[in-house]
Amino acid sequence: MIRAIKAEFRKFFTTRLWWGMAIAVFVAGAGLAALFALWDPTPEMTGGVTVPTLADPSRVRSVYTGGLSVSYLLTLAIGVMTIGGEYRHKTITSTFLATPRRAQVMIAKVISLVGIGGFYGLVSLVGGVGVGGTIIAIRGYSPFPDSSIPRTLALSLLVLALWALIGLGAGILIPNQVAALLISVGVAWIAEPILSMIIASQSWGKTVSPYFPSSATTAALDLGTASGSAAPMLSWWAGALVLMAYAAVMAIIGTVLTLGRDVS
Repeated sequence: MIRAIKAEFRKFFTTRLWWGMAIAVFVAGAGLAALFALWDPTPEMTGGVTVPTLADPSRVRSVYTGGLSVSYLLTLAIGVMTIGGEYRHKTITSTFLATPRRAQVMIAKVISLVGIGGFYGLVSLVGGVGVGGTIIAIRGYSPFPDSSIPRTLALSLLVLALWALIGLGAGILIPNQVAALLISVGVAWIAEPILSMIIASQSWGKTVSPYFPSSATTAALDLGTASGSAAPMLSWWAGALVLMAYAAVMAIIGTVLTLGRDVS
C-alpha cells in the first residue's frame, strides 16, 4: 500500500501540472485576498447592503478564503485527471498490472488526493493570508480578530481535499477525460450554484438548498449567508459533514465501478 501511495504522488509531482496549478492557486489566493481587503463598497454600490469592515471576523474570513472560489475548481479538475488521464493515455492497464489489487490502487488514489488537496490548500493560504493579512494589518486592523479564523483556515485544507475526491468520482463516472472536465467544472461552477439559488427561492426549497455542494462549502468555511440568499446556511461543522458525504459517495461509487470495469 505504501508503494502504491508513493507511486500516485510520483505520478503527479513528476509532471509540470503540479507547479502550474500551484502558481494558479497562489495567484488566485493572493489576488482575491488583496481585492477583498482593499475594496470598501458603499451601501449604494451593494444595493443598500452594508458590507462589514475588516474589524468583523466574517470579512476577514472572506479575505483569506477568497481564492478558494477558484482553487476548488482546480482541485476538482486534478481529481478528474488523476483517473481520467490514466484512461486517456492507456496507463490504467499497467497501473493495475503493477498493483493487481484494484482496491489498493483506488485507496492509494484517494489518500494521495487528500494530500494533494491539502497541499494546494496550503498554497492558497500562503497567498491569501500572506497578502490579505499584510493589507489588513497595514490598514490598522487585526489579521486574526478571533479564534474562528484558524478554524476556517484549517477547514479550507479539508474543503480542497474533498473537492479533489469529488473530481475523482466524476472522472470515473465519465471515462472521457475532456468531457469529464468540462461537465464537472461546468456543473460545479455554473449549473449547481444557479440551481441552488432557484431552489432556495421556493418556499419548499429553503431546507434543501443548504445541502448543495456549493452551499455546504460556504457553510464549512463559515462565510455566512450570501447577500440576497433566501435560505439559511448550515453551521460550519454540518457543512463540512455534508461535503464529506458528497466526497465519500463519489469516491465509493468510483471505486466500485473501477473494481468491475474492463480496462483493456
